[in-house]
Amino acid sequence: MNSSFWSQGDSSKPDLLCGNIPDYLVTKQHFPLLICFIGVLGGILKVLLKNHDFIVLTTLSLLGFILGQLAYYFVEVHEIIYPLLRTPSFSLYCYFIPLITFMVSLQLDFYILKNVFWQVLLTGLISIFAELVIIVYVVIRFNESSWDLQCCIFFSIALIIIDPLHSGNSLETIGISKMYTDFFRGESLILCSVMHIFYGIFRGGSDDINMFRELHVAVGVILDIFGSIVCGYWCARVIEFILTDPFNNSLTNIVLSFSLVYMTFYIVEYLGMSGIVALITVGLNLDSLSFKANMEHLITKFLMLFSSVYELLIYTFFGIVMGCGEIEYFNFHTLVFIFILFMTVNFARMITTILVSPILMHLRHEYNWRLGIVIAWSGIRGVYSILLAPDIYNLAEQKTEAPHMFIFFVQAVSLLTMGISSYMMTQSAETLGVCAISLPRQRVIQNVTHHIQQILQNTITLFKTEKLLTNVNWTLVEEKTKIEYIISPDTLQFSHILSASRDECPTDEILLEEAKLHVALIQMSSFEKQCNDGVIGVEAARILIGATKIYCLIQGKFISIYDVSTYIRTRSWLRMFKNILTYLEYHKERGTFVLPGSNRFILYVHHIVFSEEFEYAGYIITFMYIYPLIIHLWPMARELNVSALHSINDYFLFLYVLQSALKITILRKKYFQQHWNILDFIIMLIGLIDVFCLYFVTLRPSNLYLIQLTVVLGYLRIARLFPLFKIIIPVLIHVIDVQIKKHRSLVYTIIKGYVKSQEDAKVLVKQISGHESVYQKLHDILEKNKQDAVKELGLIEHENRDVVIALKTKQAVRRVFAKAQKRLTFLWSRGIMDRHEAISMNKVFLKKIKSLNSFPMVAPPPTPGQYLSNIIWLENKDVLIDFFKERAKLAYFDYGDVICKEGEMPLGIYLIISGMASLHSSSPTFGIDCTQQPDVGEETLFTEYCTSGEVLGELSCLLREEVKYTAICETTLQAFFISLEDLYEGFDVFWPSLEYKIWLNLALQVAYQYFEPNIADEDLDFQKCVMSKHAYVENLLIYNEMTLRPETMKFVIIVYGNVINSATEEPYIAPCIIPKTCEQIQGTADVSKLLIIQSSEANTDDRNNPLVNPARTVKKEYQLKKKDKHKTGRHFRKPR
Repeated sequence: MNSSFWSQGDSSKPDLLCGNIPDYLVTKQHFPLLICFIGVLGGILKVLLKNHDFIVLTTLSLLGFILGQLAYYFVEVHEIIYPLLRTPSFSLYCYFIPLITFMVSLQLDFYILKNVFWQVLLTGLISIFAELVIIVYVVIRFNESSWDLQCCIFFSIALIIIDPLHSGNSLETIGISKMYTDFFRGESLILCSVMHIFYGIFRGGSDDINMFRELHVAVGVILDIFGSIVCGYWCARVIEFILTDPFNNSLTNIVLSFSLVYMTFYIVEYLGMSGIVALITVGLNLDSLSFKANMEHLITKFLMLFSSVYELLIYTFFGIVMGCGEIEYFNFHTLVFIFILFMTVNFARMITTILVSPILMHLRHEYNWRLGIVIAWSGIRGVYSILLAPDIYNLAEQKTEAPHMFIFFVQAVSLLTMGISSYMMTQSAETLGVCAISLPRQRVIQNVTHHIQQILQNTITLFKTEKLLTNVNWTLVEEKTKIEYIISPDTLQFSHILSASRDECPTDEILLEEAKLHVALIQMSSFEKQCNDGVIGVEAARILIGATKIYCLIQGKFISIYDVSTYIRTRSWLRMFKNILTYLEYHKERGTFVLPGSNRFILYVHHIVFSEEFEYAGYIITFMYIYPLIIHLWPMARELNVSALHSINDYFLFLYVLQSALKITILRKKYFQQHWNILDFIIMLIGLIDVFCLYFVTLRPSNLYLIQLTVVLGYLRIARLFPLFKIIIPVLIHVIDVQIKKHRSLVYTIIKGYVKSQEDAKVLVKQISGHESVYQKLHDILEKNKQDAVKELGLIEHENRDVVIALKTKQAVRRVFAKAQKRLTFLWSRGIMDRHEAISMNKVFLKKIKSLNSFPMVAPPPTPGQYLSNIIWLENKDVLIDFFKERAKLAYFDYGDVICKEGEMPLGIYLIISGMASLHSSSPTFGIDCTQQPDVGEETLFTEYCTSGEVLGELSCLLREEVKYTAICETTLQAFFISLEDLYEGFDVFWPSLEYKIWLNLALQVAYQYFEPNIADEDLDFQKCVMSKHAYVENLLIYNEMTLRPETMKFVIIVYGNVINSATEEPYIAPCIIPKTCEQIQGTADVSKLLIIQSSEANTDDRNNPLVNPARTVKKEYQLKKKDKHKTGRHFRKPR
């Protein structure tokens, strides 16, 4: 049905672009030079005429027309373009269209299109019928050429195809929502697919009369749609598998991506299906996660480059073809007809927009008549229409004298829509305010601009401290680096459009909705980064990104972990199926004990029945009966072997009776307690009844009812194969177990990635919210969602410890290798390692990473004694582990038990071995006096969750203060308990290193929790900090002062207590990064702990020198200034 690229050679007379076949011998081939010339000229014109594709393509079309006219009169020019004129039209279509189609479909968002697929399909069908009727009528009414009805229909079909590349890019340029952009790109691809299939039906049509023609066409259409989708899906999986191979370099991936696109198209066309539909499916199933990290942008740029070159070649080539035709057909009516076609195309697009307006309004509430006018001008025609233009003549029943006029009309309309329609769309969008930046968006832009300006100012302040830059004119630097981002007045929302004041401040709900979209973008970026870093898998990242894209479209809806759980809905059918299989699983019987003095026959039978050989013999008998059963069910074979089948049936029935009799002899009543034995007994009874019926049929062959009963019983012999399921069921249970474990592992990874995205969003949320109330609402929502997800993590870990431990182990190995790769890149970039050595070492890492694909799904949990080595401040030293192992006690708690209560003195520390506990407390103080805390309004309750491996009570034991939270068991919990006396004894024995290491561990935890983006590039490994003092904890008592040295101290983070700037008396409350401008601080709390991260230039002497000046302990009264809690970097856990 569908004509493929390969079937073009079947015809002895190919469909040429131009019917002029030369009557001379072509000796020189200069066509490649022409292609290079077109590419160079088009590139130069694009550089000179940026954003003016209409002028560039019009120029190339006119140049091609001139070349065609020269070729018409001069043989030398005709020799150059002869390969083009000799090329079949469908071959040219297959050269250009696959890459362009794949490029467009790759830009589409699969999740958005999936969510609105039926709306897109309905819009595409409405567009096809509405525009086809209008354009066909106009062509028949106003065309003076002798075109028949079929020719007019094919011409109209070529004109209704909207170019998805140019129309989508034009909508994006004026700032239309991606939802609408992808919606109309999807509509354009549906038009292209339908027309490709339609043209394929006529290309593959036969002139012979075929009574099954309609059935043949229907089957072909089904294959074109569904068969192509299936092929495209599996091709996408193959392409993804190849492109994500870590051993492929960038050049290999680019070549593969280019080659696989064409190979997919040609293979699907060879199989008689639609290559266009297959490529659309491939592009939709590939996304940024389908490529290696940082490869999507490079491959996309490469494909865009080829698509742009293809477009230049198409317009030039078809300009040449038009020039090779008779010029006498170009007259005044031709220009009039082109103008009529242009107006008709736009009018048809406007009618279509009106018809689909209810669908667009249902899609998003922001749709209005202004946006409808802009969309009505988006019907830009392009390369799809031009490439199908030659087939109008080839497929027409009545051939016209001027086939080049079809190409001329289509290309002229394409250029007019690309120039005029695109310009009108832009102007109408600006005039009607469709592309205006909303007030909340303006506020976001202002906040981001202000944030960038602060970063620049802080950088300048930091540079002022460098000795080499002391003579720089900093006034001039500040003047040159000042940013004033001014929004164009054309993009602002005006009052006469919105009937609102220009200076009106948006409400918190509007600002919150705008901020929600930015939070969704931050989360999706976090998911992609986690996937590239190996923290979560590709499937988990796709699910999270898809769920975020779907739920962010719901107004006022912030995606929670429960929404994600709904999106990935647990495969409960797997558990149900496993329960059924477990119930049906065969368990070998245990017979009654037989005394040694019993009957020898009973002993012999007992030995036989409970031997493995007896069980295997039953399976062999069932397998052997498969062939006779096939002969029995095959009527012709049954008639030829009636007596043999009867004998074989009697023999196998005897074996079944013998097997059941032996089991009943030993098991007696227990025989009927096993469902498989009951099945065997029923099969035996049916077999006996079958034998008796066969015997009675021989006695009374005229009894019809007896014959029918015998036939039915003969078909019931299939039940004799059912015992084979006893072998299959254990295999099925194992397969389902693996799938369930994979699903649990996937769910855990998804939730873990979600938690990390919430943390990333909380860090950046301040920069996208202009109002304090909006920031607080966003912070509360994100914190609540995070705590809900952490709780789910704990429950999953408690229920599936072996699966979670295996997953964590695998992720830990992956993160270790990721860190090693970064270190290797650093050594290579600094010239410490040779390029060849670095590549060889990287291949070793990649092999290790690839081997993780076969990592086991489950891993046994560590023994309670092994958990002590996981306490980081014990440093896995045998002396420390043995010391606390002798003193630690195992403690068990049930659900709801209270481990420790807020306000009570600590009894010791708890190391959780298994289970989960929730921590409830008032706002964390970090050692700050209540009188110095900012006013946080009414007291709220904060909640956190702790799982296995975490330690409770460290800080309270160190400070000898009351516990600051109440710990309640959410599940059954097992923990190691180290009493306060044993802990202090350890401090005395290993003084002072042990207490310092605990403080260092707590300080690093606080730093990572609140300031991870700032210190992400620092190598804050605990062992390295202990050994080399890259980061260390400094104790600052009340009224003592400390001098900060910016040249050696990269970061000074107060993790506990509070200090003030000695010069300005500005307070810094934990947790907070002390700014570089502060030169000296003074402690204002009884104990303040500072985490100091040294710069790479810091030397050993500086680290050993004391920073605290104990002599300056004069008491001063300071009027502490209250600062906003957010300006001091203070963050809280989310209230429950």
